[in-house]
Amino acid sequence: MLLFLLAMLIIVALILVEIPVAFAFGIGAMLFTFSSGNDISFLIPHGFKTASGFALLALPLFIFAGLLMAEGGISERLLNFVNALVGRIKGGLGAVTVLTCALFGAISGSSSAAIAAVGQIMIPRMVREGYPAGHATALVACSSVLALLIPPSIPMIIFSITGGLSVGAAFLSTIIPGILLTFIYCALNIWFLKDNPNIQVEPAVPFKTAAKQVAVSGYKALFALLMPLIILGAIYSGIATPTEAAAIAVIYAIPVGLLIYKGMTLRSLGSVTIRAVTMTGSIMAVLFFLFIMSRAMILEQIPKELAEALLQISENKYVILLMINVLLLLIGMIVDDISGSVLAAIIFLPVVNALGIDPIHFAAIVGVNLGLGNVSPPCAPMLYMAGGVSKLSLDKYLTPTLKFLCLGHLPMVMLVTFIPELSLFLPKLLLGY
Repeated sequence: MLLFLLAMLIIVALILVEIPVAFAFGIGAMLFTFSSGNDISFLIPHGFKTASGFALLALPLFIFAGLLMAEGGISERLLNFVNALVGRIKGGLGAVTVLTCALFGAISGSSSAAIAAVGQIMIPRMVREGYPAGHATALVACSSVLALLIPPSIPMIIFSITGGLSVGAAFLSTIIPGILLTFIYCALNIWFLKDNPNIQVEPAVPFKTAAKQVAVSGYKALFALLMPLIILGAIYSGIATPTEAAAIAVIYAIPVGLLIYKGMTLRSLGSVTIRAVTMTGSIMAVLFFLFIMSRAMILEQIPKELAEALLQISENKYVILLMINVLLLLIGMIVDDISGSVLAAIIFLPVVNALGIDPIHFAAIVGVNLGLGNVSPPCAPMLYMAGGVSKLSLDKYLTPTLKFLCLGHLPMVMLVTFIPELSLFLPKLLLGY
């Protein structure tokens, strides 16, 4: 256990001094492996075998599909559609941002993609219409993590594959928390701005005119809105596995971007392909080293020792879940959502299994908690990415971020932790889980 803790401290230190995450985990994994006396010639083939599994092929395909749809001009169409629905109330533009991030998450499965695609459009637009710049930045950062909860979620794919769980059940486990958190953020945004006299509101129009605008914008966004329905419909109808559904998404996204939305050219298709390959390569390097480290941990019985250590503190599973939530929050603060999902699976999943906690329930806890960590200071990778888009200093958007997190995201973590049916209802209903 001491060697494992030392390896994790080295990894954290390397990340904090801005060593690339893949190299940090590689160094930590190698140090732990050699220090524990394990045979690296046995562990490396295990890493290759796990990383080359068919199920994991869904990862590069979903990344590619999300980048294709983002490049193809989907963001503006989604924004226009949601704006036609809710844009004419005070604070409505903020609600448009939240809902669009959720919809974009259902297409890209990535928080960073949601910030890049939605934040670059909506932060300047909200500021022009009287929103405080710090509030706009915080809202985009907090809403971006909805992409972790609305399937297809790339971190949930990684967590499921690493933990040997059903990808479909893990997808379903975070839908209800994701929808609830979407509406909570919309309500908080409107409440925070209700007394702000600077907020501009679009003038009211007759019902028929509003309905026509919704219909027209919905028609223009139709192919974007159909993509998550096609993906999830294929998975839950049994037509396709998640990997096959990811391939369908790529085949669907290319003609939509090139021929229908015409936001993508053959040249940009090539650049998107290179970006997808680069992103996949960096993620796979992290996963490879984590798979090696996970097998070494199992050989050293680290999960068993951790479970015994937690049980010595308390035998109440909810007390232990609270402690695990704190650790997950710290992980989410330091590393990205994908690395955090792997660490949660290899470190904590054996512990919760030993305690009799449903692993699909725990998948939802991981998804919601890592989202909280990704926007929680001091590290907060998604928060700083949103700040990079708005070009504001941290002090300008820290306070509104903490308000959103403390009143919205943190209560959702507690609800998911203590009310298992929030995450298990849909897997039981649709999959007979």
